[in-house]
Amino acid sequence: MTRRKKTRSLADKVSIRTGKRKDYRKWRRDNPDEVTPSRRYVEKKRQQRKAQAARKLERERSAPTLDLHVTEPVAKPGQEDDNSKES
Repeated sequence: MTRRKKTRSLADKVSIRTGKRKDYRKWRRDNPDEVTPSRRYVEKKRQQRKAQAARKLERERSAPTLDLHVTEPVAKPGQEDDNSKES
């Protein structure tokens, strides 16, 4: 006895396909209010966000501070100002 070959073209035309992944995905798309992520997933993501925020905070604290808003430019002795060289 030979096996019948599965055809993809007929799979989309069948109207009742309970328990199949394609039906579930369609139902999820049609009913976004009824779908909520699992508690385990939510807790995992919360922990990941906490860890990422802690790493970012540590990076910011360990970074050197830059003097961006200096009131007067400090000229080092022995160096000439670029604006004074006009020839």
